[in-house]
Amino acid sequence: MNVRALVSMALLVGIGAVLHAVIPGLFFGMKPDMMLAMMFLAILLFPNVKAVGLVGVVTGLISAMTTTFPGGQLPNMIDKIITAFVVFALATLMKAYSQTVIGASVLAAVGTVISGGVFLAAALLLVGLPGGAMFSALFVTIVLPTAALNAVAMAIIYPIASSIFRRMNVTAHV
Repeated sequence: MNVRALVSMALLVGIGAVLHAVIPGLFFGMKPDMMLAMMFLAILLFPNVKAVGLVGVVTGLISAMTTTFPGGQLPNMIDKIITAFVVFALATLMKAYSQTVIGASVLAAVGTVISGGVFLAAALLLVGLPGGAMFSALFVTIVLPTAALNAVAMAIIYPIASSIFRRMNVTAHV
C-alpha cells in the first residue's frame, strides 16, 4: 500500500465520520451509519486484503467512539471488521458487476443490511437488547432506511470518486 492510497482511505473515513456526526437520529436517537458508504467506497477503490482490514478496523474504531447506541462500542468494532471482509468477498466474486454504479449501489445496500444485522446480533448477545421484538424494530426502522440511503449515496458518490481516483492514478483498479 502506498502513501496515496493510505491518505485517500483516510480522507474517505474522515468524510464518513463527518457524515456520521451531522446526520440526525431517526428512531429514539439512533443514527443511520453513513460511515459504511465511505467504507464500501474504500473497499471498491482499494480492493486488497490489507486495505480492507485497515479500513474495517479504523471505521470500527471511529464508529465505536462516536456511537449513540448504549453499549455499542464493541458491537461496532465487530460489525465493521466482519462487514468489510464480507463486502470485499462479494465485490471480488462479482468483480465486473461491482465496478458499475448499479453494482456499487447494490453492494452498498447489501453491505449495510449485513452490517446492521451483525451489529444488532452482537448488541443482542453482548449488551442484551430486549429480545427479538427490539431487534426487528431496529432492523426495520434503522437498518433498512440506512441501506436505501447508502445505496443512493453510493450511486451519487461512486462515479465521482472513481473518476477522481482514476485521474489521480491512485489505484490501478478504477
